[in-house]
Amino acid sequence: MCILIIEDEVKIASYLVNGLNESGYAAECVHSGLEGLEKLKMHAYSLVILDVMLPDIDGWAVLKVLRQFSKIPVIFLTAKDQVIDRVKGLELGADDYLAKPFSYIELQARIKSLLRRQQYVEENQLEIANLKLDLIHHKVWRNQQPIELSKKEFNLLRFLLRHPNEIITRRQIASEVWQINFDTDTNFIDVAVRRLRSKIDEGHNMKLIHTVRGLGYKISADK
Repeated sequence: MCILIIEDEVKIASYLVNGLNESGYAAECVHSGLEGLEKLKMHAYSLVILDVMLPDIDGWAVLKVLRQFSKIPVIFLTAKDQVIDRVKGLELGADDYLAKPFSYIELQARIKSLLRRQQYVEENQLEIANLKLDLIHHKVWRNQQPIELSKKEFNLLRFLLRHPNEIITRRQIASEVWQINFDTDTNFIDVAVRRLRSKIDEGHNMKLIHTVRGLGYKISADK
């Protein structure tokens, strides 16, 4: 699971990144709202931890823009702990609100709860162009023809389909599908994607799984 932290206090940001990485997540941090939005538009994350008071645009503005293109779970983590602030955050579309100073154990519990909830609300079927994936029966079709996939291939395709037209990094794939931190000295992610691509795209004029050179992969009906 990849988590993006948007927090301008360097000590808190470092503490969160280290703690979440040790807990098995792949955590990244940026220190401004605009940088956070750029990351969220370019890459797929499982959850966002968002501060309100940021140096450029505040967390309220970040969330307003984010909700125009993504339903990703958001936890506000901020010193603004008045009831009116909590209500405002939730009304803008935040999924949870935790005031500073905070307990890391409590934050971790809230993260787990939101990620579980996200899995439950996922649609039963994912599709792009003529490719369909059935989450209930674990079946895949391309142009109505069944495709046999291994469990890992199925999970990899599922992850890609949950983020269509978004660039997925190798680190995100390793964290989401294999639940490990990515080792840049190995190429098992590239091998896995090549195998999946051969099963999904071989024999079809429209290619769906694309390599984004230097960044990662994406699934898209566009070239």
